[in-house]
Amino acid sequence: MPKRIAPLTDAKVRTSKPTEKPQKFFDGGGLFLLVTPAGGKLWRLKYRFGGTEKLLSLGIYPQTSLVEARQKRDQATVLLAKGVDPNDTKKAQKAAGTQETETFEIIAREWFAKFSPTMAASHAKTIIRRLELFVFPWLGGRAIKSISASDLLSVLRRIEAKGALETAHRVKQVCGQVFRYAIATGRAERDPSADLRGALPPTSVKHMATMTDPKDIAGLLRAIDNYRGSMVTRCALQLAPLVFVRPGELRQAEWSEVNLETAEWRISAEKMKAGVLHIVPLSKQALDILQEIHPLTGHGRYVFPSPQTGSRPMSNNAILAALRRMGFAKDEMSGHGFRSMASTLLNEQGWNRDAIERQLAHAERNSVRAAYNYAEFMPERKKMMQSWADYLEEIKARAKTIPFQAAG
Repeated sequence: MPKRIAPLTDAKVRTSKPTEKPQKFFDGGGLFLLVTPAGGKLWRLKYRFGGTEKLLSLGIYPQTSLVEARQKRDQATVLLAKGVDPNDTKKAQKAAGTQETETFEIIAREWFAKFSPTMAASHAKTIIRRLELFVFPWLGGRAIKSISASDLLSVLRRIEAKGALETAHRVKQVCGQVFRYAIATGRAERDPSADLRGALPPTSVKHMATMTDPKDIAGLLRAIDNYRGSMVTRCALQLAPLVFVRPGELRQAEWSEVNLETAEWRISAEKMKAGVLHIVPLSKQALDILQEIHPLTGHGRYVFPSPQTGSRPMSNNAILAALRRMGFAKDEMSGHGFRSMASTLLNEQGWNRDAIERQLAHAERNSVRAAYNYAEFMPERKKMMQSWADYLEEIKARAKTIPFQAAG
């Protein structure tokens, strides 16, 4: 039989002396006192979570007594039984500045710590910022079980009153995720956000300005070729319709992501809205543009660096500002418009809808499936991207437009 550990006593803790090596005095349930060579007495809890052994700091003796250390151990044991990592809760408590474990803010920060690694960095930053600005000041200190639908609606109404209706809807969605996480971990019984269906006015759908008439597209492409601004901006504008990625993904393109030999641009997961690696097959025309700009920016990190400093990418507004300087109004064309342009025409001309959606990197509802299917439909996507580039080149060159037919 395994040797039973005798529980610690106050006298044992008080009279333990430092030695040349750290000493551990176990109390049971994973709790132990670590006595350092310098004389420090530190309470630690050893536990396993997700198959990994971890340590939790529970305080310093004598500020934290043996009784208090045992209470903290028991609290951690309850969290573990609910499938919650005590270290996540401790970090959330520290961020919230409280010792409570079941307030809305504690559980929200705990949820965020667990799931934010699966989000794009910019999206994660937006979520926590919205919670800190719009929710925590009013509901953060409340026990999550005590929050009603009317309490949450009051918070949402404040956001709506600022003219940020879409943000109010987004905050409602995030709060719903927090409540459902609390239910799953045994710290709430229901999700009050579910009772607010229809409580907020619907948001109006915003359509990004784009062009889908081949004559208009041809004029836009010729204007881009004749752009008299910087070479970096011109090349970015020329590449945009060929790859139809989001403006932020384009401006942050790095040479380390581009393989000119295999004709692929691999955008890392942290840059993508869906948080999954994205592959962009590069057409011959796209390769020509990259090879043209490589002597100018290839020695640095970014394909399209800022003119002020090569250590940063070009600004958020560089593409949009260039379109305006060329005379395209905000209701005619936008930076996102290249995506809508490609999506509309590729669907109209019969390409596989799933291949189009995958190339547009639209979020996959099943995050696990998305993580393994970033290369899905790749042969067809390569064929589609080259055919699309050939079509754009041909309508630009001709005075009269031609119909675009999907190969195969």
